[in-house]
Amino acid sequence: MLVKLCIDYENPARDWWDEGGRELWESIAEAPDAGSIVVDDSIAKSWLEQAATLPAWDQGPEYAPHPVRVVDVDPDEDV
Repeated sequence: MLVKLCIDYENPARDWWDEGGRELWESIAEAPDAGSIVVDDSIAKSWLEQAATLPAWDQGPEYAPHPVRVVDVDPDEDV
């Protein structure tokens, strides 16, 4: 199953990005300025586990708790 990892621009936590999140994002994104990527759900799970170990991962507001969120890919979506 494919999922989309998306930068949650409503999450204001800069610390996560500054404390290794940017490097982690760039390690999986096709381009450093990519706002989202489509990956297999097992890869997303592994990546999210690493992301959660970095400072400030879960310090966002209730409506945007993490700097990156997971969205299911519609089976009809062309990826």
